Amino acid sequence: MKRIFFIGLLFILFSWCFAQQWQELKGEHFIVYYTKDERFARQVLDKAEIYYREIASDLGYPRYSEFWLWDKRVKIYIYPDKELFLKATGQPSWSEGMADYGAKKIISYNLSQVFLESILAHEMAHLIFRDFVGFKGEIPLWLDEGVAQWAERAKRNHLKQMAKKLYEEDRLLSLEDMMKLDIRHIRTEGEVYVRSTTSKDGQPRVLFLSGENLVSIYYLQAFSLVGFLIERYGADSFTHFCRNLRDGKKLNNALSATYPNYIRTLEELERRWRKYLSEQ
Repeated sequence: MKRIFFIGLLFILFSWCFAQQWQELKGEHFIVYYTKDERFARQVLDKAEIYYREIASDLGYPRYSEFWLWDKRVKIYIYPDKELFLKATGQPSWSEGMADYGAKKIISYNLSQVFLESILAHEMAHLIFRDFVGFKGEIPLWLDEGVAQWAERAKRNHLKQMAKKLYEEDRLLSLEDMMKLDIRHIRTEGEVYVRSTTSKDGQPRVLFLSGENLVSIYYLQAFSLVGFLIERYGADSFTHFCRNLRDGKKLNNALSATYPNYIRTLEELERRWRKYLSEQ
């Protein structure tokens, strides 16, 4: 909580310092603030509007009246260079962009192609998803992260191949384990994690994973699970599933209410998802 407050304070201070320099470009759903290079700012705005339509379509979310329009438009801040971006946000040196979900702001820096082609869509998906489901329901972390990764269309084929490889190598985490893991607290250096799971033929199996491998597998599976639900049962059903979670249903109840003829429990979800992977 202290770190979030500190980052917010930094951003406010830097925004105040830049207040006389920010220029803006307005689109239907976004306002891009920049201090130089209008060409890149225009690219960001154009990409954001394209990603918005793609994500809304992929997830089957209805177009709410006034959703992200007029004074509700999402603000995107483009700092002049990476150094100023890092100072303003307190992000680690490898960061290319970030989002403030509460304030509905996305932040990056001028000429970051990684932000333009990947991170912008990822962070927008988080915002759209949370606008729809809110923060009160028991939304699994893997669902939130899977939605954001699914939005990165350029990576889909590669991530599908990686998930298939995990299945073939019997290195999948159990979904019960996925539900319990808070991947944000996993140490990626100097730790070995022991996870119980099941092999392709249904036999008990134990995985010994470094923190880095555990994080990688978790995110791959999150992506694959969301892709499975959308591709196999459709975007409209996925929206209904998320709405049930938003309205307070537990995961099994949300699954059975959405997919009564196919998936009624976490165990059935895992079984059908694994079959989906075997067919890829």
